[in-house]
Amino acid sequence: MSASGRAAGLLRSVAVPAALLLAWEAVSRLGWVTPLILPSPTAVALRWWAYLTPPAAYDPAASGLLAWLLSGELPHDALASLTRIAVGFGLGAGLALPLGLIMGARPLVYELFNPVLQVLRPIPPIAYIPLAILWFGLGNPPAVFLIALGAFFPVLMNTIAGVRAVDAIYLRAARNLGAGEWTLFWRIMIPAAMPYILTGVRVGIGVAFIVVIVAEMIAVNSGLGYRILEAREYFWSDKVIAGMVTIGLCGLGIDLGMSRLNGWLLRWHRGVEG
Repeated sequence: MSASGRAAGLLRSVAVPAALLLAWEAVSRLGWVTPLILPSPTAVALRWWAYLTPPAAYDPAASGLLAWLLSGELPHDALASLTRIAVGFGLGAGLALPLGLIMGARPLVYELFNPVLQVLRPIPPIAYIPLAILWFGLGNPPAVFLIALGAFFPVLMNTIAGVRAVDAIYLRAARNLGAGEWTLFWRIMIPAAMPYILTGVRVGIGVAFIVVIVAEMIAVNSGLGYRILEAREYFWSDKVIAGMVTIGLCGLGIDLGMSRLNGWLLRWHRGVEG
C-alpha cells in the first residue's frame, strides 16, 4: 500500500472518533450538560494527566526512575489491576486448557464432566461475589478467584471445540503412518485446535477485564475499579471517565499483543489460507 493510501486509511480510522470528541466538547462548552454529569474531553484529559503523573514532592533521584514513574495513582492502580488479571487468568486458563484438551480428546471424560460444566457455565462470575468474600475474605484472593472463574469457561469451551473439530482424515493418515496416541495428541490435535484455543484466550482476557473491575469495586482498596468507585463517591466525573479510558487503553494494548501473538503462533495456518 502506498503512503497516500495508508494516510487515507488512517484518516478514515480517526474521523469518527475525532467527530465524536468535537461534538462532546461543544456540548460541554455550550453548557447543554452540566460538567458534574458530563465533563468536557479537555477536563477529562487534564484529570487523566494529573492521575498519571507522580506527586510533585516525589524525588526520582532518591528512589529511582521506575519507582518514580509508578508513584502516580494511575500507574499504581493499573499495575494492581493488571497483576490481578495476570494471576487470575493464569490460574483459570491453566486449569481450563488441560481439562479442555482431555475432554475434547476423550469422549468418556467429556460425558463425565460436561453435565456439571454446563450447569455452572451460565452462572456469571459476579454472582459468586458473596461466596468469594465468605470463602476468601477481602483483598486479592476473592478478586483473583473471580477472574480465574471468568477466564476458565471461554478457554475451556473453545479448547474442547477445537479438539473435537479436528478433521478425522488427519488422524487416520497419522495412524496409517504409525503415529501413536501421544504423537497424535501433540502433533495433530493441539496444532489443529490452536486457532480455537487462542480465540478462547482472547475472549477470556476480555472477560477477566470485566470481572476485575467489578471485583475491585467490592473486595479490594486498590486498582482501576476501586478508583472509579471512589471518584463516583466524590462526584469526580472527569476521574471516572479517565479511569474508564485507562481501562480501554489497557484492554486495547493487551488485545493488540494477543493479535500479534496469534499471528506469530498461527503463521503456518495463515500460510495455508493464503
